[in-house]
Amino acid sequence: MPKIAFIGAGSFGFTRGLVRDILTFPALADSTIALMDIDKERLDFITTEVNRIVEAGKYPAKVISTLDRAEALDGADGVVCTILVGGPQVFRHDIEIPMKYGVDINVGDTRGPSGIFRALRTIPVMLDIAKDINRYCPNATFLNYTNPMAMLCRAVQGQYPNITASGLCHSVQGTAMMLADWIGAPYEEITYRCAGINHQAWYLEFKWNGKDAYPLIREAVTTREDIYNHEQVRNEMFLHLGYYVTESSGHNSEYVAWFRKRPDLIEKYCTTGTGWNPGEHAYILKHYLNTEATWRDHIKEQLEKPVNLKRGHEYAASIFNANFGDGTMFEFNGNVRNFGLIDNLPWGCCVEVPVLASKRGLDPIHVGPLPPQCAVLNNISAQTEEMAVQGCLEGNRDMIFHAICYDPLTSAVLSLAEIKSMVDEMFEANKGWLPTFD
Repeated sequence: MPKIAFIGAGSFGFTRGLVRDILTFPALADSTIALMDIDKERLDFITTEVNRIVEAGKYPAKVISTLDRAEALDGADGVVCTILVGGPQVFRHDIEIPMKYGVDINVGDTRGPSGIFRALRTIPVMLDIAKDINRYCPNATFLNYTNPMAMLCRAVQGQYPNITASGLCHSVQGTAMMLADWIGAPYEEITYRCAGINHQAWYLEFKWNGKDAYPLIREAVTTREDIYNHEQVRNEMFLHLGYYVTESSGHNSEYVAWFRKRPDLIEKYCTTGTGWNPGEHAYILKHYLNTEATWRDHIKEQLEKPVNLKRGHEYAASIFNANFGDGTMFEFNGNVRNFGLIDNLPWGCCVEVPVLASKRGLDPIHVGPLPPQCAVLNNISAQTEEMAVQGCLEGNRDMIFHAICYDPLTSAVLSLAEIKSMVDEMFEANKGWLPTFD
């Protein structure tokens, strides 16, 4: 009977979907699902929902609900992490302080000044979790869904290289499904090779029944206004750089210097798109703030709906099934350290590449060099993320400042002196949340 621990299980949507997926595999149907969170109210909600899934599917699974991380991890075969360190009243500073200086952030969970300060709050907690995994379940497969993905995975895999670990993001398969839909291709007939860094990985190949589908994608983007408008930023990047990139237009608009440095550019590229996130300022923060008083009602509504037992498209369940289920091998895109995987990105940085899951564990696959125009962009972010992780581990404020100095959007908007003032203000706003600096 496998044991799978969910750390930060109160992340209702993620945990519900992942548990549902896991139990659809016969070899995992009798798993012990150990749910752990520091928020008892959220933990109680997700425990109720997971028990509903078990009952609806008539699975022989066992559910444990605990506030004790050690209890959840003890003897686990798999661990899923979906934590958030500090709520919206904390991470709002990541968005609002840069905006005060003219750096307009859309999401702020991945890189740049906002993503880096989120990393500074989260890395110490992630390392505590990894320390407990190393103690209580050293042979477990550790799958992280928490952002900022690249910096967290880099920190954990750097400090605990013996742990079998990867970070997972649904933007790879999500974008592939979107592109398939644009060209009228059944998704099961699509194959691709995607690599880069998290939220900025490139489809180096995209094929329909073995034939290059990029000409069809280019035709769709350039001849259909509805498709161009669906992802304006990403479509502009594709048309000029030649390869399609993962994640939403809003996310991508804040990782580069081209779309958010002037109000007229924001108006042109980040306001009228029809995709789920065209680039509105503080888009995710506004959602969190708007639901602070209503999230309980939303979850209660979910608990009244019929249980959906259909397997989704997240990777975690298939990885666990490959590692300690029936052993069916599974290839996915994961976040791992770059030890000879992408030739023209920094050695040891966190990259997002194809990984093969099997009974042997997780084996990243060599990709080779990225196209130079893609590698340059990835290199800037990868290098700043390396500095941010090192600065966090050492408690080095200067290194954090230097990392933010080279962020493409920040450096396109601010002088060095202005960046220094902004970073100092962000450190002040995060007092009490940065244990390696306090």
